[in-house]
Parts: sequence; C-alpha cells; structure tokens
Amino acid sequence: MSQQQAVNQKIAFIGECMIELQEDANGTIHKSFAGDTLNTALYMARLQNVHSAQVQYVTGLGTDKLSNAMIENWQSEGIHCDFIRRFADKLPGLYFVETDSSGERYFQYWRGQSAAKELFSGDDFDEQLAAVAQFDYIYLSAISVAILPTDGKKKLVQWLKSARLQGATVCFDNNYRPQLWPDLKDAQYWYQQVLENTDLACHTYEDDQLIWGDSDPSQTFARLAGFGVSEIVLKRGIEPCLIEINKGERISVPAMPVAKDELADTNAAGDSFSAGYLSARLAGATPERAANIGHLVASTVVRHRGAIIPKTAMPTIKI
Repeated sequence: MSQQQAVNQKIAFIGECMIELQEDANGTIHKSFAGDTLNTALYMARLQNVHSAQVQYVTGLGTDKLSNAMIENWQSEGIHCDFIRRFADKLPGLYFVETDSSGERYFQYWRGQSAAKELFSGDDFDEQLAAVAQFDYIYLSAISVAILPTDGKKKLVQWLKSARLQGATVCFDNNYRPQLWPDLKDAQYWYQQVLENTDLACHTYEDDQLIWGDSDPSQTFARLAGFGVSEIVLKRGIEPCLIEINKGERISVPAMPVAKDELADTNAAGDSFSAGYLSARLAGATPERAANIGHLVASTVVRHRGAIIPKTAMPTIKI
C-alpha cells in the first residue's frame, strides 16, 4: 500500500486508557494517561506523516473532569475521539507503576469502576460500533478483551467477524496480564476466539510462552497460522523480532541496542514498536523495513520514563 492509498483510510484502536501515576527518584508522583492500545494509537498519531491514515480511539469513559482531560489530551495529539462511550456513573481506571534499576516495571491497578469495561455492554452504542466496523483497520489487545464481562467478550468477537466481512483488517496484540483472567484456560479460550478473527498478530513471544507454554518460536508461528492469522510479528525484547507472512519465508530483524545507562523504562516498548511497524506497513513498507522502524521507535521510547515520551524526543522517520 502506498502512502497516497492510506490517506483516506481509518484505523480504530479499541481498549482502555487509564490514569498512570509514577513516582520519580525524588518521591514526586507524576500523573499521565496511558494504556496499551492508547499508547500505540498515540505513537501512531505522531507518525501520521508516515502513514496519513486517520487514527480513532474507541473506549468507554466517565463524564468526570479526568475523562474530559483524557479526550482533550488525545485530541491534542491528533487522535480522533468521535466514538467515545460516556457513562455518568463510571470513571477511568487507575494504576501506579514502579520501575526498578534495570528499567523493569511493577504495577498496581484500580479499575473496578472502569467505564471501558462496559464498552460492548447493552445496545446503546450499537450504531457507533456499526460505523467503526466499516473502518479499514481495527486494532485491539488482549487487555481490551480481558476487561470485558463475558457478554461483552462475545459481542466483541461477533463484531470483529462483522468488521472483517466488511473488509476491515484486524490487528491483535497479545499483551497478557494474568490478574485480568480467572484462569489460564479462560484466557486461552478467548485468545483463540479473537485470533480466529485476526489478520495481523503483533505478539510478544514471552507472553505466548506464558499462555501456551511455547518453548520455540516455531510453535507460536504454527499455532497462529493455524488460527488463520496471515501476518505474524513476534516481538522478543532485545532479541531480533521474527516475521512471517502467509506461511512464507520467516525473516529476522535485529533490535536496536540501548546502552544500560540509557535505559530508563521499558514501559510501552512493545506498544510503540507496534505503532512504528503498523505505520510503516500502511505506508507500503516491506515487513523488514517496518520492523526496523518499529525498533527505532521502541528504542527511543525506552530511553524515557513513562509510557508517553515528549513529542520533541520522537525520532525522524522516512520510509
């Protein structure tokens, strides 16, 4: 696909944005807004000069001050917010993140009243969901699925089927959070339901190891291809990512090294990689070039604390 072809295209990110609280080295707590699909949407909006597609974020929010601030923040980043479901009796979720000396993250969550959990509940939002189903691309993560009640999960899967029948390309990130699932069997069931309606899987290998017990990437590729996924990207941290399209030749693309003294926070590394990869693919780049761009964005993000880095720190990217 050329950049010109992507000009009139639309991509919808489905999920949950939360209030992020992070303590710095001086004990000061900083507030920001983040969530896996929101992180990818935001970085993709910042890369709009690469792909030119319209980026929409689809979620549930309250009618409170912080919910309003979230929308204002997203719009300031170039994210369209035409399909936000509002609930007068709900609030955004919240989490506190601590980062150790090696840059690894530890989370505490408060999301009992999260409005995003009710995005697919009832029929009040069906007209808006029908409109989003006509988009060119739909991007969601396992967290987008895990937070929904069972009826919401079922409705989401049927909605994905409908969207694909209308020509949408479904992209899925396997972000696994064990605490969001009642047990491993339940997680595996819903992963399969979504993956059977997925075109592009942008997975973290470590998560597939946890979910399915994979001991070799070939097992991951075989399973995803068996579910019908046509484009598979396997993120492996500092190791080269692996890519396979339509069961063809598998390629390996080295990550961009980050010196230990430059590594600040691995938060949103995978999310930002996905943004770079998908932006490049929408612009017509080869999978290898797209992965190089994904690595470039991710290696920049991990040099800063928090999920969202300053706009001024974004790398310059040319296809």
